Amino acid sequence: MINKKKKISVGTIFIYIALAVMAIVILSPIVFIAASSFMNRGEIMNNYGKIYLIPYRVTMDNYYNVFVATPAYLMKFWISLFITLAITAGQLVVSCLGGYGFAKFKFPLKNFFFYLLVILMMMPYQVILVPNYIMLNRMGLIGSYAAVIIPGIFAPFGIFLLKQVYSSIPDNVIEAAKIDGANHIQILLRVIIPYAKNGIAALFILCFIDNWNMVEQPLIFLKDSFKYPLSVFLSIINTYRIDLAYVCAILAMVPVVILFLYLKESLVYGIETSNLK
Repeated sequence: MINKKKKISVGTIFIYIALAVMAIVILSPIVFIAASSFMNRGEIMNNYGKIYLIPYRVTMDNYYNVFVATPAYLMKFWISLFITLAITAGQLVVSCLGGYGFAKFKFPLKNFFFYLLVILMMMPYQVILVPNYIMLNRMGLIGSYAAVIIPGIFAPFGIFLLKQVYSSIPDNVIEAAKIDGANHIQILLRVIIPYAKNGIAALFILCFIDNWNMVEQPLIFLKDSFKYPLSVFLSIINTYRIDLAYVCAILAMVPVVILFLYLKESLVYGIETSNLK
């Protein structure tokens, strides 16, 4: 028994050491960005390429320039938020309806269309970029935010995820609702969605993060660089104002971190109930 306890104790220590090393590796870039955001441009350039975390002189000039002096930087943040929330809201609506149809309805070629959806989901976005551009160009949407938002709304992953979540709902619950006189819209709003709220929350987080970090779509579909979101602007500002780039990077991290901290339990439980491996 004594040896067994010692083995468990040593094993636990190694696990904690491994987790601590992983945490340091993962968090070190964030710490570096946060520390550099309080340095002036000269200090950053003098220590460029080095692991340098303690400023000679702490300055708030970078934050003043981003949040007060130059409104264009915050404008990029609000553009990103607008595009991301529009896509996320639209995708939730489409996914809730599509997932319900695939999970609880029977129609011809159902499995064929579902597997086709899975194939589209597995394709790299670059494969469908050109067809999307051609279609959006014929619709006269290239250069507008709609060109970025509409394809994102109909992304297949949300339908796939909620189909898996809805499939775990017992059919007798839906039949009981039908006996009570509920139609399909009422069943979806009052039975399916409340039951699958964690799965929907997980989709909200995943969709928000994916579209918050989009780069290819705005570069291809938006002609005016003024309309670029913050995710695209980060790569541009690095070339001429690296001191402000660190503050903009922190600005880009804030919504995602807040969202994850608020909905992290729903994310884990939602993925579990979807039966995804």
